[in-house]
Amino acid sequence: MSGLNLDDFINDIDRPDSSVRRRAEDWRAAHGPRPGALGRLDDLGEWLTAAQGDVPAKPVAQPRLVLFAGDHGVAELDVSGRAAGTADALARAALDGRSASAVLARRFGAGLRVVDMALDCDPESLPKEVTRRRVRRGSGRIDVEDSLTEDETEDAFRAGMAVADEEVDSGTDLLLLGDLSVGGTTAAGTIIAALCGTDASVVTGRGGAGIDDLAWMRKCAAIRDALRRTRPVLGDQLQLLATVGGADLTAMTGFLLQAAVRRTPVVLDGVVSAAAALVAQRVAFRAPDWWLAGQASGEPAQEKALDRIAIDPLLDHGVTTGEGAGALLALPFLQAAAELWSDLPEHAPGPEDSAAEDAVDDIT
Repeated sequence: MSGLNLDDFINDIDRPDSSVRRRAEDWRAAHGPRPGALGRLDDLGEWLTAAQGDVPAKPVAQPRLVLFAGDHGVAELDVSGRAAGTADALARAALDGRSASAVLARRFGAGLRVVDMALDCDPESLPKEVTRRRVRRGSGRIDVEDSLTEDETEDAFRAGMAVADEEVDSGTDLLLLGDLSVGGTTAAGTIIAALCGTDASVVTGRGGAGIDDLAWMRKCAAIRDALRRTRPVLGDQLQLLATVGGADLTAMTGFLLQAAVRRTPVVLDGVVSAAAALVAQRVAFRAPDWWLAGQASGEPAQEKALDRIAIDPLLDHGVTTGEGAGALLALPFLQAAAELWSDLPEHAPGPEDSAAEDAVDDIT
């Protein structure tokens, strides 16, 4: 594909500064309860400190949930718990503050942004700020046709990059990534199966809306058919996204990579964001150091992808709704870690420290 060289990301993305991580460990050893006593909060604090590039950590001041929205043609096969072409209802619920993610975002002080990439509705029915980056009306039916043209794939990828730049430039210091889609988990399962070399049955889940056994079998068959179409393009990540990804998933891949370029941490939500992350990892192997998985969604494809990326989900509470809710549920833990790592009191020596010092004196 002309005009977009994914190899540039290999040079443009660095890992968080290891010297900052070492200084963070020293700072933590001198403050508050003993290192490790705060459990996963210590791990999160260290991750945030390294991502922020300064010691001690700063509180999370401006978190933002970004939801990429799109309909997938494969939903016409009744592989989803929602009717094909109805993702616009999810977008409207989020925009109107009625969705679970909107409620959680308000509660946790996070901004919420919806980006229409391929909703199957009249663009005039949604705010222009939501639809201005749309590349098409619904993505193609991936079991029999490509999800996007080459030009649409590049446009969607660049749109995701642009959204990441806009958010970072506006002061967002923690990004949360989710999707609003119908048929999106089928596209995500196909990509994950293709990149992990597994059979369709291994990655086929029940989706955010839940499906019965017959729908599960239709979904499995659709993924198997789509997988056959991925074989000639496995070495080209943009072609893979064009073949089976869809506009929303393609934009999420560009978003994740550009956020890493801009040295901004991202919390992943469910299986769709995990699929985008797996593609992005194939593009730039250092990028996952900037990401955290908010929760285990119960989707087998998400578990497969996160295992391949080597990211452990923060939470596992059985929340399957998607739409960014899992990423948002991780936000209070990250906020708590940032507050602790920015404001813990200096450690006061306890009896165990005095005993250790006496032992050193005896030796010397």
